[in-house]
Amino acid sequence: MSDLTTRAIQAHGGLDRYHQYESATVNFSSGGALWGIKGQEGVFERAGVRVDLRRQHASHFPFRTPGLRTSFTAERVAVESDQGEVRSERLNPRDAFTGHTLQTPWDDLHVAYFAGYAMWTYLTSPFAFASPGFRTEELSPVTENGEKWSRLKVTFPDHVATHCQEQIFYFGGDGLLRRHDYTSEVINAGPAAHYVFDHVEFGGIMVPTKRRVHPLGEDGVVLRDVELVTIDVEDVTFA
Repeated sequence: MSDLTTRAIQAHGGLDRYHQYESATVNFSSGGALWGIKGQEGVFERAGVRVDLRRQHASHFPFRTPGLRTSFTAERVAVESDQGEVRSERLNPRDAFTGHTLQTPWDDLHVAYFAGYAMWTYLTSPFAFASPGFRTEELSPVTENGEKWSRLKVTFPDHVATHCQEQIFYFGGDGLLRRHDYTSEVINAGPAAHYVFDHVEFGGIMVPTKRRVHPLGEDGVVLRDVELVTIDVEDVTFA
């Protein structure tokens, strides 16, 4: 691991503390322009998500109606009842986004896949960077909002579903995450700048409770007047 990787992991709580847990359960709300564009306005207005920390799995609940939940892995996505009855299912779910543009509407399984891998990525970073198959490289720092931010290029392994294989993470002088840049391939709308702030400690782990995702213009300028996705975290339980 790079020195920056080590510093960032330690600032967020450290691997020893993180490895005490098997899951994180989050109550949150999500808005932004993306959900309406995809015909999914209000889908996560108030929701919960549970992510496994030792494998890539996520489940949002309730989904659409009480008693339903999603089940996400890189190879399969489904909508299930709380008793495990499968209501709908899709194998090799990323293939279902082939040919999509920003305006292409999503069905429930598209939503479950995108939200599942996204929340898993957000809630396991930066700890997952120490896992086998991840590669990290420190880039030159930048100055933003009057603060010097260190940058880390992270290459995700092929078996992990996420926005794209190479992503850039920005960390402040305190080692906490400030910004996360990526191109969501399943949306196919170009690069995005994802800002995080208002970190709160839950179970010894530092978690940003506010997330705002903006488009990045061709010149690299953040289009702050457009919020593609917003995420507001109410509480997190590590177990």
